[in-house]
Amino acid sequence: MDKPLRPDISDTPLKGVRSNIVQSIRAFRVQDLQDTARALGHHFLYANLAAAQSKQDVLDLIAQQFILPAHFGKNFDALYDCMTDPVHKSGPQPGFVVVLEQIPATAKFDKEAREQLLDIFRDTADYWGDRKIPFRCFYSFL
Repeated sequence: MDKPLRPDISDTPLKGVRSNIVQSIRAFRVQDLQDTARALGHHFLYANLAAAQSKQDVLDLIAQQFILPAHFGKNFDALYDCMTDPVHKSGPQPGFVVVLEQIPATAKFDKEAREQLLDIFRDTADYWGDRKIPFRCFYSFL
């Protein structure tokens, strides 16, 4: 029998992971997530935020590493808009695997700012979930 072009999700490290979730990366390696996204035909978005000290730094690094459009407003509302609306309008989407690595814990990017950032990705996961598109976001703190 011919092997399918794309693996079944149960044959990947994402087995058992809800299709629309934001969770700690603990049990996963970035390379495995990238390989799985590629095998499933999903978009893979990665940002290493270790150099960030402030909200603006975090947004700048995400914009640069996700290759967001030049008109990105560099605020949390604009981040949500870039993760949803223009992408949705560009046609059918296969799914997303997002990694936010080493989110800072500094005086200028405190617990509240970290939760706001993760809330943007939770809202994005809900947005794509409503459209039956997998959106998995994995994160770690510095």
